[in-house]
Amino acid sequence: MKSEIIKSLSNNFEDHSQTTENGIEFWFARDLQHLLGYSEWRNFQKVMTKSKISCEVTGNNILDHFVDVNKMVKLGSGSEREIDDIMLTRYACYLVAQNGDPKKEQIAFAQNYFAIQTRRFEEIEQRIKDWERLEARQKLTLSEKELSELIYEQTGNDRNFGIIRSKGDQALFGKTTQQMKNKLGVPKGRSLADFLPTITIKAKDFATEITVFNTKEKGLKNERQISTEHIINNKSVRKILLNRGIKPEELPAEEDLKKLERRVISEPKKLGKNPDKLN
Repeated sequence: MKSEIIKSLSNNFEDHSQTTENGIEFWFARDLQHLLGYSEWRNFQKVMTKSKISCEVTGNNILDHFVDVNKMVKLGSGSEREIDDIMLTRYACYLVAQNGDPKKEQIAFAQNYFAIQTRRFEEIEQRIKDWERLEARQKLTLSEKELSELIYEQTGNDRNFGIIRSKGDQALFGKTTQQMKNKLGVPKGRSLADFLPTITIKAKDFATEITVFNTKEKGLKNERQISTEHIINNKSVRKILLNRGIKPEELPAEEDLKKLERRVISEPKKLGKNPDKLN
């Protein structure tokens, strides 16, 4: 396909994209019909039907990606008439292109165009999830540091923090810290939190924050008192998770946070090697 045709088609597809109030990009099916080279709506509807089936087969809700709407169009006489149309997400457009006539040049372009656009969205979404996990881990580090310092101030023993944290893990997971490390395959000498999913990291942080607050408010002075407080808080957080169908001890391990951090930090450096230029 010639570069000028690719550029023209790309501009056409981008010009017809619209955005909802919630910031979701979409295309109208009537516009996509002509962009993909279909002159008859009834023929294009057959492609739409196949696309909806594909959407359902992949485990997605059809109504999340194909939304029926009515809109007014102007007639040659100057009057208006209401017609049926469908709002399509980027993913829906990708499915339509995949189910279209492969002999059409526009279909060949659209299959690649929406595949890249969909993958780009997924990459952005994953990048945000990675960032949120790193942020959660950093916040847990700070809250545990505060608790550690507070425990030392109150008990005069720097070993008590490890004991209290382990008791908290037992209350949250129903398993000891070492049992959880063995279950998740955590390397020797590494922290359990570096391999936990975001939801569990936040759960540990929430329980720790409550312990810090109540240790100060209640004036807890020894390991037994602070341990009891931390156990109660972790059991309470566990109860919330279980009530929502989440068993923290059964969630799989996620990527080593140290590796994730190195990758996230390296990305801006890679971008800086070949930056886009205005001139």
